[in-house]
Amino acid sequence: MVETVRHTKESILYILSQIKDPEIPVLSIQEMGLLHDVKLSDDLCEVFIMPTYTGCPAMGIIETDIYTLLKQEGFQNIKVSLVYSPAWTTDLMSESSKVKLINYGIAAPVHSSCTNWLKPDAIEVLCPKCNSKHTELISRFGSTACKAFYSCKNCSEPFEYFKCH
Repeated sequence: MVETVRHTKESILYILSQIKDPEIPVLSIQEMGLLHDVKLSDDLCEVFIMPTYTGCPAMGIIETDIYTLLKQEGFQNIKVSLVYSPAWTTDLMSESSKVKLINYGIAAPVHSSCTNWLKPDAIEVLCPKCNSKHTELISRFGSTACKAFYSCKNCSEPFEYFKCH
């Protein structure tokens, strides 16, 4: 008789922590704070994920990765649900995640409630390459809607800033 391995919520969260964010591959979906919850019943494993913003194109890739990984772990009945409330915020990112962002070349969010985002010059964004405060907003949108495009006046390097949410 083959023994069936029983997973716990914690073991599934650990398994899912292997999935990388497709737009920032140095961070896992857990490090990004996208993994909200897991619920297990006798015949269903439901995973709840939070998009960084409504319409985030990475969610489809992440959902597929979740299905693939859990099927490899022997799950047959899997459901992935998006959570919009509470809304995802950069407060869900750990400090070590922000360091990884900087090392990857993306300026980390200053804090989550950037009420000054409507006045981008009021936000002090440090260059991830030289740590200079002398940076300039080029565009409110970078390669994705959750990032802005900046330039450093000291080292002349362009870079993206992961916007506060």
